[in-house]
This record gives sequence, C-alpha cells and structure tokens, in this order.
Amino acid sequence: MKTIMLVCNAGMSTSMLVTKMQTAAAEIGEEVDIFAVPVSEADHELADKRIDVVLLGPQVKFLLNEFKEKCEPAIKVDAINMMDYGVMNGKNVLNTALSMLNG
Repeated sequence: MKTIMLVCNAGMSTSMLVTKMQTAAAEIGEEVDIFAVPVSEADHELADKRIDVVLLGPQVKFLLNEFKEKCEPAIKVDAINMMDYGVMNGKNVLNTALSMLNG
C-alpha cells in the first residue's frame, strides 16, 4: 500500500480533499493510505511512517524546496495544483500523486 501525506497550514480544508481523494481511489480500486497534517506535525509523521508521496497545500507551497531537500529521492514531493485544491478535485490530486509514484 502506498502512503500519501498532504501538508497544510492547519489541516481543515485539506482533510476535505483527503476524503475526496480516498473516494477517487476507491472508485479505481487503488489501495492508498491518504492523510493530512499541519506543517507543525509533518516531521513527526515523516519520522514515524513509511510515506511515499508528500503533497504541499498551496498555503505552504513556499516550503517546497525545504521538503524536497529533506525527503527526496526516497519520498516524492510536490505542491498541490492550486486550481485542483480550490475546487477540491480529489481525483486530479490523486492522479498527480500516483503519477509521481509511477514516473
């Protein structure tokens, strides 16, 4: 099973996106563990769990280089597309994460 961690400021709106991503994954039969954490808990989760992809919410996109330096190449890191985030398009965000794993 692949694990996708979304990182945001507080975790509220991103948790809605997690639910939409989980629904999209179930629709295509993809087994993934998807969860959201605030930036303040990201390092703890990275230390405790086997995470395959980290996606940063638009509000913390400025941390992208810091997370890339910390995680890559073992963990793929990118920012969530702002349009997909704005409309809570879980399917597109899931597809982005899966393509990072397979690409």
